[in-house]
Amino acid sequence: MAAAVRTRFLLQRSTQGVLFSSRAVPAFSSPFLCRAHRLEPGDDELYQRTSVSLMKHEADSGILIHSYSPTGFNIDGNRVFGPCAVLPPAILQWNVGSYRDIMEESISLFHMLEPPIEILVLGTGSRVEQINPLVLALLKRKRIAVEVQDTPNACATFNFLNSERRLVAAGLIPPSYSTALEVKQD
Repeated sequence: MAAAVRTRFLLQRSTQGVLFSSRAVPAFSSPFLCRAHRLEPGDDELYQRTSVSLMKHEADSGILIHSYSPTGFNIDGNRVFGPCAVLPPAILQWNVGSYRDIMEESISLFHMLEPPIEILVLGTGSRVEQINPLVLALLKRKRIAVEVQDTPNACATFNFLNSERRLVAAGLIPPSYSTALEVKQD
């Protein structure tokens, strides 16, 4: 009586795809690896290659605000101290001390840009503060949408809108130093 010789095949990865190997001890064994059809590529499939042609390289996503602190901002590796105006591709010092200093004169640089911006994101510090209604009316006349937020959320909003390639600018006031986690000893 002839003994049936049973050979197990082991799948191996190679530069040409998947190869079969008849090792004595397979690294893994599964009934799902036994198939009734061939797993290796046919002769005509070996010579078919896929190629990709890039039509246009995407530009970088522009300026990103990486971090903020009570002293300023880290914008694309540039340390900016104090309030700043982010007008891609420029980063400028912004001459405001607090949200109360945001007046028609201080936002004039945002509505003189060419091409005009669509959205102005204002970060008012640690809290959302009310902006002078005359400022909001001026920006509305210039057809610039305004998003007033606390500075941490304003930074995230600016990054999101900028990554969508929107025409966006930001006026940011650093958040104040937080004492919420300090332990006071009497």
